[in-house]
Amino acid sequence: MSSPIIQLIVLAAIAIFLILRLRDVLGTREGFEKPVVSRTESQRVDNRGKFEVIEGGPDTDITDHVEDPASIEALAKMKGAERSFAVGDFLNGARGAYEMILMAFEAGELDKIKPFLSDEVYESFATVVEQREKDGYKIDANFVGLREMKLVEAEFDDESREGEITIRFIGEITSVVRDKSGEIVEGNPTEVKRQKDVWTFARIMGSENPNWQLVATGG
Repeated sequence: MSSPIIQLIVLAAIAIFLILRLRDVLGTREGFEKPVVSRTESQRVDNRGKFEVIEGGPDTDITDHVEDPASIEALAKMKGAERSFAVGDFLNGARGAYEMILMAFEAGELDKIKPFLSDEVYESFATVVEQREKDGYKIDANFVGLREMKLVEAEFDDESREGEITIRFIGEITSVVRDKSGEIVEGNPTEVKRQKDVWTFARIMGSENPNWQLVATGG
C-alpha cells in the first residue's frame, strides 16, 4: 500500500475519532430544537425572583415619595386595590386640598369643605369657628404658598380596604384677627408666618366616591 493512501487512512481515522469525541461532549441536536437546560426548583425560584426585579424594577411612583418599607407595602396594596391610584397624583391633589381646607377653616366657611372632612374633624373645626364667632372675631388670611410637603406614613387595612396617608405640610400664610369693629387685635397683614400641619387622609380604595377625607390633624 502506497504511502499517500496510508496517510489518508490515518487522517480519516483521526477525523472519525474527533467527531465521536465532540458528539459525546456536545450531544446532538435535530432541526431547530431549543437546548435543554435543567435547573433545581430552588434555582427556578431564585432566578424567577431576580428576573422580576430586573424586568419590573421598583415602583418609582412609590419609592420617589417614601422610604419606609411598611409604607411602601401599604401604598403598593392601595395600588393593587385600585389600579388607577397613583401616589404622585394623590400628592398633587393633597397640595390643593391643603390650601382649600386651611383657607376655608380660617374664613369659617366649613360648608364648602364638609365633604372632604370626617365627622370628627368637621366637629372639631366647627367648635373652633363657633367660638370665634361668639367672641366676635374674624380672621383675614391669605395663602402665600406651600414651602414643604412630605409623605410621612401610609397604612392599608386588608379587610376594609381603607387606605390612610399622612402628610406633613409647611405652608406660608399672612393672617390677622379682627374684632367686631374691624380693628386688628392680633397679627400683621404683611408678616408671612409658617403654618405647620400633619394631616391624615383616608379613603376606601376601589369605592365609587373619589374623595379622600381628612380624618386626623396635628401640628
